[in-house]
Amino acid sequence: MSSTSLPVQIRSLLQPDFQKTDLILTELPMQQAKEGTDEHLIKVYATAPCGGELLWVRDFPQIVLPGKVGVPCYDLSGVVVTAPASSPFQPGAEIYTRTDAGRTGNAREYTIALTSELALKPKNLSWEEAASVPLSAFTAYQALFEHGGLNPGWNDEAGKLENSKKRVLITTSSGAVGVWVVQLAKIAGVKDIIGLAGPNNVDFVKSLGVTEVINYKQQSLGAWAAAGNPKVDLIIDMLGNQTLADAWTAVKDGGVLISIREPPENRKPKENAPKDVANHFFIMKPEGWQLKEIARLLENGEARAVVDSVWNLEEFKEAFAKSESGHPRGKAIIKVHE
Repeated sequence: MSSTSLPVQIRSLLQPDFQKTDLILTELPMQQAKEGTDEHLIKVYATAPCGGELLWVRDFPQIVLPGKVGVPCYDLSGVVVTAPASSPFQPGAEIYTRTDAGRTGNAREYTIALTSELALKPKNLSWEEAASVPLSAFTAYQALFEHGGLNPGWNDEAGKLENSKKRVLITTSSGAVGVWVVQLAKIAGVKDIIGLAGPNNVDFVKSLGVTEVINYKQQSLGAWAAAGNPKVDLIIDMLGNQTLADAWTAVKDGGVLISIREPPENRKPKENAPKDVANHFFIMKPEGWQLKEIARLLENGEARAVVDSVWNLEEFKEAFAKSESGHPRGKAIIKVHE
């Protein structure tokens, strides 16, 4: 498609006020990629909301980059329309990514993504499946391998052997991020994967690689730890609050505790805390090379995308409600183009 045949106005979701979570479906001016930069214009086929994202700008104003418009949703799958001449992703390339939340998001018919963010869409995935992957897989990859001390064992037999000695616990093993933490831990060689899940998701998380399920309807993480179960080497928490406080009772001395919800230090017990626990709170960064690794795992059938539900752009309220419910199985998806 040439730039002359592109629309002037495009359909888009919009958050008019960053202090409120209200969204509208409207038309906005088409944003073009700037010449002389690494910006690509992408035709968006699917995108996905992330729980809590409509409060990010209010709560983390420092993330906002100049020119940000209140378009939500940072995961996407789509086709490159225009690209810098030096880019490996030329017009027609089918891509997937998660763009920086400091910029305008992707719940619109056309969007902008940078070379460093992009990866080729896995050939065996639909647009909707591909859009379910980036944010969750980035977060899981970085939690396990950049902050959690594990090796991407599929590239390293010695690393895989070392990983096999670790016990890893995930606090929402059926959620959007949890399904990727489970799968990547299993592929990397972890033998003991403990996952919190509700009764309806026990068999599902076991099918992904969880070896021991804590049914949170029957037993809290704190109760599980108090029952004398062996403590774990690495905990990855997506819930914060009391579950994160309980995590401190389940991690061993010298272990690692990671949360993507709040700094673990906030919930550290004042007495009898485990010794020498490395604890981290982090916000993922979009790194296209990591999605290239993930794409290979998906195309090889070693991992699978998990889509909870698919909604049309007009059904954005239902998609966000599903994402915010705290109980999606995988990711709620918004279809932008057919």
